[in-house]
Amino acid sequence: MTAPATLDDAVDGNGTPVTDDGDRGSARRFGTLVVAAAVVVGLLLGYAGGLLTPGLTRPGDASVEAGFARDMTSHHAQAVEMGLIAFQRGTDQEVRSIGGDIALAQQGDIGTMQTWLRSWGLDPTGSQPRMAWMPEGTRMVRNGLMPGMATTEQMSRLREAQGKELDVLFLDLMIQHHLGGIHMVDALLDASDEPDVVQAARTMKNTQQTELTNLQGALDRIRG
Repeated sequence: MTAPATLDDAVDGNGTPVTDDGDRGSARRFGTLVVAAAVVVGLLLGYAGGLLTPGLTRPGDASVEAGFARDMTSHHAQAVEMGLIAFQRGTDQEVRSIGGDIALAQQGDIGTMQTWLRSWGLDPTGSQPRMAWMPEGTRMVRNGLMPGMATTEQMSRLREAQGKELDVLFLDLMIQHHLGGIHMVDALLDASDEPDVVQAARTMKNTQQTELTNLQGALDRIRG
């Protein structure tokens, strides 16, 4: 996506380039609204993708597929918040771009996974403990958090951070978040034989692996 270019090269309603600080603030807010709208569109497209998925065999409430969809929805929701914080308030252009990309991609995934659950006749929340679908998964939950997820304290720090501190903290937290998410995807791939679920999970993994490379590269550059 090209959200940072939208922010840095903003123009007013008459096509006049933004030049003063007040106009740049307005442009930044406009860019944020654009990405927020795009996140909603991504969610709707994710729902559409789920509705168009053919031939699913309606996994049960305690199935690997249902557990993965529920838990990965929660996992993704935190990444969306983190990505939007980076996009809205990051000071590094690449950090803002990465944050926006992650928010859009993972919101679309959420739409797809929630549509699966509805098509299977299942509730968004199930009767099984978190991560119970994954071998030894419940042991990986720490203080209610799944692998890679930021703690309440870490999220508070990210929301309050400014400048380079925000950029670096976002990159650090998102790297760990993606590593945990990929671990969960691998467990799904090992256990599921639902073709469309497997295909979506592979795409999810490939996207996050590419983002990991970009996240680490940005972190190394900023830290110098």
